[in-house]
This record gives sequence, C-alpha cells and structure tokens, in this order.
Amino acid sequence: MPYEDLLKGRVQISNYAFHVVLTTYNRKPVFSDFNNARKMIRALKFANDNGWCNSLCFVVMPDHIHWLVQVRSKTISSLIASVKRFVSRSISDIDQIWQKGFYDSVIRHEQDIQPIARYIVANPLRANLVRSVKDYPHWDAIWLEH
Repeated sequence: MPYEDLLKGRVQISNYAFHVVLTTYNRKPVFSDFNNARKMIRALKFANDNGWCNSLCFVVMPDHIHWLVQVRSKTISSLIASVKRFVSRSISDIDQIWQKGFYDSVIRHEQDIQPIARYIVANPLRANLVRSVKDYPHWDAIWLEH
C-alpha cells in the first residue's frame, strides 16, 4: 500500500485513544537489543511526561511497537514523528530505524480499550518470544500497579 493511501481518512482527534503500530525499516529487529528497547520505552515515557499523550499500554517487539495512546496536545501524526525522532537520535549507530508512516486505528468505544490492551500485551506470546507475559520485559499498561 502506498504511503499516501495510509494518510487517507486519518482522523486527527484529541483525547481519543489510538492503537498505533510503528514498524522498523525492513522489519530489522532493532529492539531485540535490550538497550534499544529501553530507549524506545524512554521515548514513550518522554511523550507521556511532556503532556503530549496519555500512554495506556505498549509493547516493544523486536521489529515493531504496538502503542495504545490517548492524544493530548499534539496530533497523532506529530506525536508519532516526535517519538520516532527521539528514538532515532538516541540510537545513533543505526542509519534508518523506521519504516515510513505508521498504522493507526481510532478507538471509538471505551469498552474496546481493555480488549485491545490485552491484544497488545499478548503480542510476545503470539510471537513465541516468551511463555508468559510476565517474562517479557518491554511492555507496560496503566492498569498495573508499580
């Protein structure tokens, strides 16, 4: 699908939750490196702490990220661009980290949020990376107590 087609119908709505998927360039497993995965998580935390968004949950997979996020002070496009830029600057030994564009789906009904969060968090299980979500270090959800 051409990049321009991804932009058609993209909804720019503040305070709605979005399921976003960011993919690495050519699906290279950039985030199989523990330190790179933690840099990705720091970028998501930075966006949250700066009031750009409210991160509901995420999982950092080796070659992509699932993020359930509520947009606050930025559009979804500018939020993603900022996060990608943050990660690209912090992982400076890789020339091109990101595939162009991203996938997003607006969550229209509040009752859909937790089932989507469960789907996101279970990604490492479906990918056979771990036997239990508890064993995967690169995810978080607001419903957990820290």
